[in-house]
Amino acid sequence: MSLSLRQIRYFVATAESGQVSQAAVNLAISQSAVTTAIKDLEATVGASLFERTPHGMDLTVAGRRFLSQAYEILQKIDEATQLNLVSAEVKGTLTIAATYTVIGYFLPFHIERMRRQFPGIEIQLFELNRESIEEGLLTNRYDLAVMLTSNILNPELATEKLLSSQRRLWVSARHRLLEQESVGFREVAEENYIMLTVDEASHTSLRYWSQTPYLPRITLRTSSVEAVRSLVANGQGVAILSDMVHRPWSLEGRRIETIALKDPIPSMDVGLAWRRNAEFTPAMEAVRSYFRRSFNIPE
Repeated sequence: MSLSLRQIRYFVATAESGQVSQAAVNLAISQSAVTTAIKDLEATVGASLFERTPHGMDLTVAGRRFLSQAYEILQKIDEATQLNLVSAEVKGTLTIAATYTVIGYFLPFHIERMRRQFPGIEIQLFELNRESIEEGLLTNRYDLAVMLTSNILNPELATEKLLSSQRRLWVSARHRLLEQESVGFREVAEENYIMLTVDEASHTSLRYWSQTPYLPRITLRTSSVEAVRSLVANGQGVAILSDMVHRPWSLEGRRIETIALKDPIPSMDVGLAWRRNAEFTPAMEAVRSYFRRSFNIPE
């Protein structure tokens, strides 16, 4: 049985998330596809790469060794596919602003890849709220921003969506709502609700709640995603948040499940933003091209 790139990517996604279910969400494929790929990979290398535990998928000694090699393989493939694209020739300084959620759950991986692909570009990264980023783009303090484009309303800014992250209901592992065939805002309104406030999450949440006859029974507002995670996992309430910030375990090691609500909820869109009619420098164009390739957006 031969080794495939697909198996390696699925293996890395599972190793990083610690869960087949979360890896499947991140890869936008079925759990069975991930499970089959890992089993085939283990058969090919002749060793168990994961230890299946009640808490998820833990790497074995062989698995940790293979993960290091898998990263090298993916890096070499990444470099090989970029040989005919703008890379080392581009030089300059690029200022990129990002919001809290983006810099914490999306951008670090891509910054590392861009710095490797474009060694001649000095990337300066800044974390700010939306208002400060918009003002900074309009005054040329920042070249580009990576942010929640679904929150941008300023007509003087141009945006390009990279991905849409679905919002779901977070509940504890044994929550009663897991036993129901369907769950909507009516059922959620009966629960204690933990409201995340960072990156205008509370404003966005109340905006889509206002389109319903119900309101959340808010017991706590917090700017900490980890606080929401722990409170939900410990049965202190529920929350509606995006798949991008979801992790299946709290810091205490307790499970967090998700439920897709039957009522429509807008996705959390992540993308690029810049001043409309701005003249793109070679460095800006290189980074924009990188993101378009990464998310299969036509040039």
